[in-house]
Amino acid sequence: MKDEQQHLAQSDEFVPESTAYDWAALRSKLAAATGRKYWRSLEELADSEGFRAFLEAEFPRQASVLDALGRRQFLQLMGASLGLAGLSACTKQPVEKIYPYVKPPEEVVPGQPLYFATALPLSGFGRGVLVESHMGRPTKVEGNPDHPASLGATDIYAQADILTLYDPDRSQAVRFAGVIRPWSAFVNVAQAELERLKGQQGAGLRILTETVTSPSLAAQIRSLLAELPQARWHAFEPVNRDHVLAGARAAFGEAVEPVCHVEAANVLLCIEADLFGPHPGGVRYAREFARRRRVEEQNGAAMNRLYVVESVPSITGSVADHRLPLRPSECEAFVRALASVLGLPVQMSASMQPHRAWIEALAKDLARNRGRSLIVAGEALGPAVHGLVFAINEALGNLGKTIELVEPIAQSPQPQMESLQALVADMDAGKVDLLLILGGNPVYTAPADLRFAERLQKVRLRVHLSLYEDETSQLCHWHLPEAHSLESWGDVRAYDGTVTIAQPLIAPLYEGKTAFEVLAAFSSKPSRTAYDVVRDYWKSVWGEADFERRWRRALHDGVVEGTQAPAKAVSLRGDFFQSLRPLVASPAGLELVLRPDPTVYDGRYANNGWLQELPKPLTKLTWDNAAHVAPATAARLGLQNGDVVEVVAQDRRVEAPVWIQPGQALDTVVLHWGYGRSHAGRVGSGIGVKAFALSASPAFWGMAGAEVRKTSRRYRLVSTQDHFSLEGRDIVRRGTLEQYRHDPSLAPHGHGAQKHEELPSMYPGFAYNGHAWAMSIDLSACIGCGACTIACVAENNIAVVGKDQVGRGREMHWIRVDRYYEGDLDHPEFIHQPIPCQQCENAPCELVCPVNATVHSAEGLNDMVYNRCVGTKYCSNNCPYKVRRFNFYLYQDWYTESLKLMRNPDVTVRSRGVMEKCTYCVQRINAARIDAKREGRPIRDGEILTACQQVCPTEAIVFGDLNDPNSRVAKLRKLPRTYQLLEELNTRPRTTYLAAVRNPNPELTSGKEHA
Repeated sequence: MKDEQQHLAQSDEFVPESTAYDWAALRSKLAAATGRKYWRSLEELADSEGFRAFLEAEFPRQASVLDALGRRQFLQLMGASLGLAGLSACTKQPVEKIYPYVKPPEEVVPGQPLYFATALPLSGFGRGVLVESHMGRPTKVEGNPDHPASLGATDIYAQADILTLYDPDRSQAVRFAGVIRPWSAFVNVAQAELERLKGQQGAGLRILTETVTSPSLAAQIRSLLAELPQARWHAFEPVNRDHVLAGARAAFGEAVEPVCHVEAANVLLCIEADLFGPHPGGVRYAREFARRRRVEEQNGAAMNRLYVVESVPSITGSVADHRLPLRPSECEAFVRALASVLGLPVQMSASMQPHRAWIEALAKDLARNRGRSLIVAGEALGPAVHGLVFAINEALGNLGKTIELVEPIAQSPQPQMESLQALVADMDAGKVDLLLILGGNPVYTAPADLRFAERLQKVRLRVHLSLYEDETSQLCHWHLPEAHSLESWGDVRAYDGTVTIAQPLIAPLYEGKTAFEVLAAFSSKPSRTAYDVVRDYWKSVWGEADFERRWRRALHDGVVEGTQAPAKAVSLRGDFFQSLRPLVASPAGLELVLRPDPTVYDGRYANNGWLQELPKPLTKLTWDNAAHVAPATAARLGLQNGDVVEVVAQDRRVEAPVWIQPGQALDTVVLHWGYGRSHAGRVGSGIGVKAFALSASPAFWGMAGAEVRKTSRRYRLVSTQDHFSLEGRDIVRRGTLEQYRHDPSLAPHGHGAQKHEELPSMYPGFAYNGHAWAMSIDLSACIGCGACTIACVAENNIAVVGKDQVGRGREMHWIRVDRYYEGDLDHPEFIHQPIPCQQCENAPCELVCPVNATVHSAEGLNDMVYNRCVGTKYCSNNCPYKVRRFNFYLYQDWYTESLKLMRNPDVTVRSRGVMEKCTYCVQRINAARIDAKREGRPIRDGEILTACQQVCPTEAIVFGDLNDPNSRVAKLRKLPRTYQLLEELNTRPRTTYLAAVRNPNPELTSGKEHA
């Protein structure tokens, strides 16, 4: 708490004056709006003086371009994940000699990248990827099209893992009590401990892991436990599947894992479940959902409909056709009410009467789509909710159709919270003599009431394997540097059980070790490597006869054939409804809600500058977390954005700045995990507040009875939601399915009334006789996840600038994702719009450049010639779409050799004083052109994938050649939904948009829906 207060107080001098909102006036303004009223922030809606001043300055605070940076800020900007300086400075590198190939491998061509299939885990579940490698250097992650969890796309975390790989703040040496020691010293200690443990059958040995889905690692742990039967294996990490499995045990009598078939569902209901976010199957589920949103491609199938009930606005909730904000404590009452209306033997609570019409309309929609509906509950909800959801899915005939039940994917020996509680109790009782912590950071993430750090120090010998010397490492005797997933062998299961054998792309940069090698040190074969363990395991599964062929096929494809978990036939327990406990009324007062952060997750990515600077999908906050409250709650408590409050839950408290979030459930205060780190690294330490300090093991995800006490201080929060505003111009279009059927253009006033004819020009037009590159972005498919932004950063060597520069409107992202609200403050609808360079044919930027640094190519691209640019910024002033980015500083470190390991060698690195922007990934266009020329063929449609297109989970972005009438982009451009941004300016952009279409239930549609 003391550290958090100090951090907040240090920032007071930077805090701008608050905007005192007149809530009644804002509500009246929205109520009086005719047609659709879109707004990006409360400041824009209030049209405050500060907001107007920000808009009027194209380059905010440009008079202070060279303001001094403090020492800490300088280290943040030039060190760690932002500069990657000193990658090899902390360990002595052995002398190595480079020899030329005597006989070069056939696949190795200098300058040409290779691609390797592997997997990257998140909370234990694997996501299949293809990793691009330049001369032995992994530089870019793409999705594996053959993997069921990725289908060729990825999420923000897989993209950002490249930066984590090269992070020089990663642990670089084996340490005992802070002193560097060789690996052999640890092995000697481990062997001595093994001999001692054998004499007592392993009593006193505990192994603590994160979620383990690796078959070979689980087998290795069980082998050790068989040799030492008194030893115990515990597992814990903040985001786990405990409640889902407990709900299944209550409903079916056994633990089973749900696997969804979203594309098969006509009606979806997500209850506090961000199904398209960091869910084990989130990328696939998002793609399947989006396929049913493209109204022109349904081939007779109905457009799906999504209902969401949630407390915190999420990615999934932002694309819902109907969204109901409820507190988490009200969700069980909601599910019971839904079950009651559907005819199941449960009672509807009186607390749900205000929502009865909503619930009845939903129930009718579900009943009309028996066997074609799907209900999902989130990990934060209790077992009773999950049990009821399983029961409703069975009653609707969804089991085996839109949802299958399989054996649990994770190998955890028992529910994780129970497992952690048992470990802590044993530590406190002195029963733990040796603790192996393999990954994770339990000192930071464990519930505060367990006092894990205090009890940990009662253990005689503590060993921690981790990527960073983090909070847990500080309290352990031995710290072992962990090899990154891209540096190590392994295997991991996906959400549906499919196994991928992970292979390394590069030798460990910091002599890192894996959990396989740590466990091997406590065996009779301490020299076994991860490669040996994984290979031997699969040899035991496949047998000797056909092993080599199957091994090579698994490595090549990135999936192990036939490992998908089979569906189980289960039935609801006959006494399930009788076993339900009486519903406890939701208590009055504020409810604390704790959730993983949308960018840094549970804190494991806190030192990743790409994710710290990525605007969070709904709030657009960067570099911080905050206490989120609804507008009505803020008005009642007298709070404004940036006010520092004390959040009190039971006997625990933290201070946090306030952020007012439209669409949040009333009487909730939301804090995200992942911040308040003390030993994250130079980038992530000392940022934000530690939400884990409020957690408790019985109520890890939140609790009722919280208090919020306003202090007299303020704190500077940086949000990009008002940056690059187009000041209310018509750039977003959305409508309902009914409106689309009436007018497919979905133009603002119907019947294409604002369609602008092409204006005459005094200049002759240019004939694009070769290629004419263009892009189409479908707003019906975009979920605002931000994966395109991170992919663009990784592909194009885009710099991270830090919180202060982002606050000045100087972030460097080439593609931003604008988020708009539509509707009232308490129940707004959301819409996301990615904005890259529009690649205008009549580009205003080209006309004003005095040195011809921005020019038009023969294929329609607005090219940048960096070495011509003298930094006048005229082009940016003249760009109506606000997509150009200026290097106010030399953000890139050109002189550190290690930095070149991460960079894409096909993209020029820019320097201070140079303007940059989206190029349509021209380097990929040129590579495809060369390949096609060498093979004597035209470029195929779909052969060129821009970075943003390739990563997109929902395939919202399509790129191609307009001169090819059969190309997908040419066909999309002819659809009635297609429109250009600011078409009246006659810039003729090559990037066009497809208006968003929602499919609301007519029974819940207000009159405004048809306005």
